[in-house]
Amino acid sequence: MKVKYIELFGGIGGFRKGIEQAGADWECVWYNDIDKYATQIYNKNFSENWEPRDIRDVAAEEISGFNLLCAGFPCQSFSVAGKRRGMEDTRGTLFFEICRLLKHHRPKILFLENVRGLLSHDKGHTFGIILESLGDLGYDVEWQVLNSKNFGVPQNRERVFIIGHLGGSSGRQVFPLGESDRWINERAGETPVIRTLQGGGHSGGHHSGEHRKKQIRRDTIPPLRANTGAGHNNIIVESGLCNSRGFETRKDGLSHCLKGGGGGTSKVHIMFEDHNIRRLTPVECERLQGFPDGWTEGVSDTQRYKCLGNAVTVNVIQAIAEQIRRSSER
Repeated sequence: MKVKYIELFGGIGGFRKGIEQAGADWECVWYNDIDKYATQIYNKNFSENWEPRDIRDVAAEEISGFNLLCAGFPCQSFSVAGKRRGMEDTRGTLFFEICRLLKHHRPKILFLENVRGLLSHDKGHTFGIILESLGDLGYDVEWQVLNSKNFGVPQNRERVFIIGHLGGSSGRQVFPLGESDRWINERAGETPVIRTLQGGGHSGGHHSGEHRKKQIRRDTIPPLRANTGAGHNNIIVESGLCNSRGFETRKDGLSHCLKGGGGGTSKVHIMFEDHNIRRLTPVECERLQGFPDGWTEGVSDTQRYKCLGNAVTVNVIQAIAEQIRRSSER
């Protein structure tokens, strides 16, 4: 049976692009996002004609049958960078819109993404509510924190990914996944954040204040955020920085470049002299998230930065989709 899937809070199409790159013969039958610019970008790249809508205004009956639900549900209220109001925030309660559709449609597989802070919010109580809610709907749940930097892009972006299998279905375990599993387990003093729960009946970094004056000595940049591109969201490129994850030094020591995430030869130079500062371009941000060059063209740079900061990293979605496909074929 061909897998039919839907994208909730689908943004600029990171889930769909990753699934397509995974080579899965899956069909996207429905998409939703409230942001008009993200929806415009999605429509342009997938030749669709969706309208931006609030998911709370969508009746479950409007959506055709599907057996996989994908959602990078809003993470602002769970993020360590925000106020972390969690379920008290109306954006946090949007998780229950997912539950509403799960209850009506009963898809076999659930594929969710959120910020790592979701695990620790309110001392784990918020995540406990999420797991209990999914368990009550009959889903066996597994999750893992994955970092984009382990999937071919030079961005230090940790996100928690949740896979749910409807009880009694033939789904197999998806996690732990890949090299990032080893990276997580080797972190001193931390318990591995890979768990399985049996069910029952979300610029080159955000730098402010003192951090703006510090030079970055790392082979990856901090995570892109929705306000990337604002005046304080810059990176400092230091002479001599060179690594295997996308930055290279010219012989004259005055330029670095960021390689395309797809393994191509296209490069964008990060020019500097005397440690000048400049922001990443939208194209560089597209590459840091695993999208093709020009994916977000057609809207203002401000909206491009915002949409890319809110997006999922395509490479990570691809890796998980490949594992879901393999596990379902066993």
